[in-house]
Amino acid sequence: MKVFGIDIIHGSVRSRGERPRFALVIRDDGEERETTEVSVFRLLRLIAREEPDILAVDSVQEIARDQKALFSFLQSLPPRTMLVQSTGGEKQESLPRVAARYNLKFNRFDPFAEARASAVVAELGGGAEVVAFENTTDVTVSRGRSLGKGGWSQNRYARKVHGAVRQTAREVEETLREQGLSYITEEVKAFGGLGRVHFVVSSPREDVPVRNVRSADVQVKVAGRRLDRIRYRTRGGGQRYLFVGIDPGTTVGIAAVTLDGEPVLVKSSRTMAMPDVIEALYTAGRPLVVATDVHPMPASVERIRRAFSAVAYTPKADRTVEEKKALCGDIPYGNDHERDSLSAAMDAFRAYQPKFRNVTKRVPAGHDMDEVRAGVVRGLSLEQILGKKVPSPVEEEEGEEVPAPGPRDDRLLQLDGMVKSLRGHVADLQAEGEAKDLEIARLNALMERERGKESRSLRKDAEVAKLDTIIANQKKKLRREERRTKKLRKQVDRLRRLATSQTGDDRLLVKATESLSRDAIRQVDADFGIAEGDIITVKTTAGWGTTVLDTLAEMRIRALVGDGDERLKDACLERGIVLLHPKAIGLEVRGPVGSADASRFAAAEEAWQKEIARYEQGKKSEMIESIFREYRTEREREVKRDG
Repeated sequence: MKVFGIDIIHGSVRSRGERPRFALVIRDDGEERETTEVSVFRLLRLIAREEPDILAVDSVQEIARDQKALFSFLQSLPPRTMLVQSTGGEKQESLPRVAARYNLKFNRFDPFAEARASAVVAELGGGAEVVAFENTTDVTVSRGRSLGKGGWSQNRYARKVHGAVRQTAREVEETLREQGLSYITEEVKAFGGLGRVHFVVSSPREDVPVRNVRSADVQVKVAGRRLDRIRYRTRGGGQRYLFVGIDPGTTVGIAAVTLDGEPVLVKSSRTMAMPDVIEALYTAGRPLVVATDVHPMPASVERIRRAFSAVAYTPKADRTVEEKKALCGDIPYGNDHERDSLSAAMDAFRAYQPKFRNVTKRVPAGHDMDEVRAGVVRGLSLEQILGKKVPSPVEEEEGEEVPAPGPRDDRLLQLDGMVKSLRGHVADLQAEGEAKDLEIARLNALMERERGKESRSLRKDAEVAKLDTIIANQKKKLRREERRTKKLRKQVDRLRRLATSQTGDDRLLVKATESLSRDAIRQVDADFGIAEGDIITVKTTAGWGTTVLDTLAEMRIRALVGDGDERLKDACLERGIVLLHPKAIGLEVRGPVGSADASRFAAAEEAWQKEIARYEQGKKSEMIESIFREYRTEREREVKRDG
């Protein structure tokens, strides 16, 4: 594992004058390899070149002035480099306090020592990972430069660039497919290929085997999709061990402190049953010792202790109220029950402090002291906890091994009696367990029967609800269709009346509108409907746009009647819309409809078809001439190159 640890020497990311300088400590597979002073630019270059597993810092405020800058910094890191805040996540602790959990000591006024401590803490699994991106990655393949205005060879250059974008996108897609990654694609077509391809990959950025690339024609950008805010994920440590004190009774009091004596839970309740107590303690941490303020331990507390396999602690004699208050110290509590439970937890904490201090002196740096102290409380030796021989205080002072004293006979007898007592207790527990297994089996069978009844009832209710929903949806559709049918009937009646009044055997019906705009066309469609083969006339064509022409082309009208300029004529020719002059067809308009002379309309329509033929012929001639010019230019270049 390669770890970079940094700490700021001078300067600040918030300063406009003095840019920050960092102390950098590089550790490789548990060994320190290099220490140096770097700027932000050089730090990022080193990270990009060596791609460390972890970049450790005691505070992210040293590398980014705000969340936006922190997002940018994280985006610049290699995909597999994890940014770790060694002092924790949302709730930070001081670096000396975090380092003490791993028995690390350092000079907090030396930036290189702080960088080294941050690196070691992160290497040992401490700190919190800074998380900024979702498990979704955007991969964008696009042009590497603008095409510009261009010249004679602009079309050929555009085909080359857009073809390169398409080829690169296919290679990226093949890579994602080979890795079995799920993705969706959005393509923007362009002349000769693709102008832009966007892949949305359903995997985190570090699992996407595509890198940022920029060449003359194509660029590939890989970016994780940002979260709404920066989040922190605690690493490795999990829940902390606790000393727990419990005061049973009608009102239950519970308290819990860490192995460093920090209170994490002090509460009491009249409605709290034993399962609720167990759940509250499980949420607070990992109970290591369960204590009471009386001797012997009450049976209800003993059951809770067994639920966590915790070590029991009781005082040799019942504590007085003054002793309980002294044990609680400055830690606040609300009532006598909270005081009794808190004093029991603190009593157990203080009882183990001499052992903890002795262990801290003997354990080498770089070990999780919470795990070591938990092993000591459970009765394990340091050799068992650390998996190797640890020198005793006498060996450390005199430099030689001291043999352990031989066991005494009375001690053996005592242990033998303890074994027999434990065996009897185990037999009782086994019998109790068998009885409970039978009761559990009976209750499971009863529960399965009740669950079957409930399941059938739920399925029936769900089916009825489903059918009710279908019926309601069908009623809505029926009402909608009835309204639409009524509207269409009105349109048909209106059209019949107008057609009868405006047209004869030698006249054609024409639907009229004020202007050539989308709103006007929509109004005609709403009033009379526009169907394939209809003739539409407009009073004025001023302000026309390509969108309304596209709409009329999609409706496949027979002809558009109006007085248009050359631009409108070209646009209609391009879309296959017949554009006729009102005078050419003998148009007469009365209100929202009009009529045209059938014979004159046919003649004008035939003339327009000839115009379309000439337009198509011109387009073909222009295309052939363009190809010929391009060929001639290419041949001239080849002749000059060969000459």
